[in-house]
Formats: sequence, structure tokens, C-alpha cells
Amino acid sequence: MSAPIDPVALTQALLRADSVTPARGTVFDVLESALVPLGFAVDRFVVGEAPDGPVENLLAVRGNGPRHLAFAGHVDVVPPGEGWTGSPWSGEVRDGLLYGRGAVDMKGAVAAFVAAASRSDAGTLSLIITGDEEGPATYGTVALMERMAARGIVPDLCLVGEPTSTARLGDMVKIGRRGSVNIWIDVPGRQGHVAYPHLADNPIPRLIAILAEIETVVLDEGTDWFQPSNIEVTDIAVGNPAHNVIPAKASARLSIRFNDQHRGTDLIEHIRAIAERHAPGAVVTGKVSGEAFLTEPGAFSTLLSAAIVGATGVAPELSTTGGTSDARFLSKLCPVVEFGLINATMHKVDEAVAVADLLTLTDIYENVIARALG
Repeated sequence: MSAPIDPVALTQALLRADSVTPARGTVFDVLESALVPLGFAVDRFVVGEAPDGPVENLLAVRGNGPRHLAFAGHVDVVPPGEGWTGSPWSGEVRDGLLYGRGAVDMKGAVAAFVAAASRSDAGTLSLIITGDEEGPATYGTVALMERMAARGIVPDLCLVGEPTSTARLGDMVKIGRRGSVNIWIDVPGRQGHVAYPHLADNPIPRLIAILAEIETVVLDEGTDWFQPSNIEVTDIAVGNPAHNVIPAKASARLSIRFNDQHRGTDLIEHIRAIAERHAPGAVVTGKVSGEAFLTEPGAFSTLLSAAIVGATGVAPELSTTGGTSDARFLSKLCPVVEFGLINATMHKVDEAVAVADLLTLTDIYENVIARALG
């Protein structure tokens, strides 16, 4: 085997590659150059057309053991924004903190897993790395899964390196995520003068009635592992610049975060039925960003928890809180859990990871590899 990789140096190299989503090119060059000497067969490919593409992805596989552990993540990042103390692409270490856009979310975890892999030759390991997790994700992990299916690659377990820790490294592991669906309601009317309402048709009262009923909906009371599903009105628009005109249409947008008692398409139909009752002819469209999933607590979460306790002394909470991640796609392949760095600075100015946490995360990942494949 090659010499073990320093996770700090690899994180710095990844951070110095500007990779605002969708990421292509240099950041993948850095990752490939680290993986090839470790014996990984690296498959890089670009897929998709505008507006959601093109996107670069990387699939790396090593070994032919009876057990296969996959690590999934992304090297694209959100735009850095203004007001950084230094350059967001510097990879600078100051007072024990490594700064840069993506340090926490999630180039640090990618580097930690590669470093952990450099210390082991057990079983079969793969890395499923996309350049589009922070964006539309149309041609990211889904395309990687299609590539894997075409090659007959099916992992037994998948670890996603999202930053799940909250106050201290190791305090939280994600064993599931809520689903997400956005819904648009467009209520047509007929424009006219406010002094002659009988010659017009105001859509606003009907939209208000729709939203009033939606406000009374209780989708569920939650489950042992999920909080109650919630419906939130995120926008109401009429677009009427005149005070004396009845508008021709009124629109609203909803966002629903739901647990595993529901399917996104069923929720869209539920909202469509409410809209039809109050405004026949209303147009309801929906987009499911991801379905809810749960990896029941069991062998995988137990071995991960044991690795965390061994390195940190912290017994992690098993949780399904937070937003969506690409685990929503990967859960269709095999049992999936998520564990990574402290998420306090992700997407913020001066995003940073403690060097000590990066080293500890590498130790944890090394232990997970040993437990999963040994």
C-alpha cells in the first residue's frame, strides 16, 4: 500500500479548488490523484445538459472482498458570499481551525474517508462522489446510481459523510430523513374594474379559502423516529400593481416536509383535492425533492456508534432531523446512515473545521471500515 494520506493536507488541496456547484475539473483531479495510488479504479464522467447540467461525478472502487462498504458525498459547495476573514479558497489553518468553503460541508469528510481508506486494505470500498449535491441534483447521485447499476455494483452498506454533528463531534448520527415536496397552486380569475365586480371574477377569496383549509390539515402526529409532518405556505403572489383592478389570477406555494407515513405524490393529490373543492379549475403542480426514508436501528448504526464512542467517548443520538440529503436516493440501494463533522458553520462565512475533529473523524472512519469489512 501507499503511505497513509494526511487528511488535513488533502482537505486543504480540495478547499483550494474552487468548486461552486455544479463542480467540475480541478477538484476531481485532486481527488483522483489521491485515490489512484491507493489502488482505486476511478471512473469520472460528465452528464446532463443545461439548465441542470453538465455535472461531473466520480465513482471509485477498490477490492473484491465479500463485503462492500460505500462512502457517498459531494465536492461541490455553495457560493462563499462576502465578508470572509481570508480567502474562502485558502485552506488556511489559524488557531487550530482549517478555513474554507466546504471545510465542513463536506470536503473535510471526503478527505477523512480517503485518508481512512489509505490505512486499510480490507474488503471492497467505493466512493460515490458527485459535483452536484448543493444544486438541483438532477445529474448527481442519481446518475452515479445508474452508472453503478450498469456495472453491477451494489454495496452492502453506505455511509454518507454529511455534517451531522451539532455541538460536539459524534453527538448525532442520521438514520433517516424526512421527505420534501414543493407545491404550486394557481387560481384563475377574470380581470376587471373593482367598481364592477359582477363583470370580473376575483380569484383571491378562493385562494384564501384553499389556504384556510390547508392550515387546518394535520398530516400525522409523528412516529417513534420522525417528528410530525408539516405544511408551510412559503409564498403568496397576485402581481397586481393597481388598486382598482380585480386581478386575473392568484397563486401560492407550499413546502411540505413529511415522514415515512406519506409519499410525496399522495400529498400533491391531497392538496389538489382541497384546491378543487374551493376553486374548480385551479392548477396544482408539485415537485417531490425526495421521499422519506428510515434505516431502522440495527447492526450498521450499532457498529458506527461503537466506532464513535471508541474515538470520542460520546454516545451519538440517532436522529432523522434536518433537511434532505443525497441519502434519500442511496437508501434505495442498501442500508444508509449519515455521519460527519460539526455543522455549525456550514454555508456560513468563515466556514471552518477543527483540525483535531478532522483527525478524529479519520480515526472513526478507519474503525468503521474495519468493523464493516473485517
